Amino acid sequence: MRLSMPINLSDLKPNEGANKARKRVGRGPGSGHGKTSGKGHKGQKARTGGGVRPGFEGGQLPIQKRMPYLRGFTNIYATPWEVVNLDTIAALELDGPVTPEALVAAGVVRGPEFPVKILGRGELSAKLVISAHAVSESAKEQIEKAGGTVTILERTDRWVTARPRNRKLPIDRDLKSARLGKVGGPQKRSDVTGAE
Repeated sequence: MRLSMPINLSDLKPNEGANKARKRVGRGPGSGHGKTSGKGHKGQKARTGGGVRPGFEGGQLPIQKRMPYLRGFTNIYATPWEVVNLDTIAALELDGPVTPEALVAAGVVRGPEFPVKILGRGELSAKLVISAHAVSESAKEQIEKAGGTVTILERTDRWVTARPRNRKLPIDRDLKSARLGKVGGPQKRSDVTGAE
């Protein structure tokens, strides 16, 4: 029969590797980190508070300023239009109306979730009924000249409502214009909205 000894505070210890001893520098040559404390001899990086900011190249024009093609930004809210030219439509020789669904089926457009725009490159002789979310002036002119018709579809894609994260809600604009919480303005939200 084994006797279990009671546990006391002296039995508690952290897991192996949980506590790491700090690096003590400047405590003599035997430690390996004496004298210059691992900073080397003199120089800007050896001084108290020394060093340079990230990206500093000693006064030389830094990389982020040397490369003009890295300037600007990419608009993540831009609409990814699917562009189809008239010569592409003519080459397809589609039977029936030319719609975004027909262009998806023909493999010209990536998918039905993208808005389609018709551009005027190429010649069009066939009389076509074309439906798209946008049509350039030159394309519309050529289609109607060939006896066809153009219908502009209403956009229902997700990029119609894409807005930056910090978008202002209409109610917030109303509250700001009413000077809510300001001196001389209403003190409660319900005074502006009328809701309890």
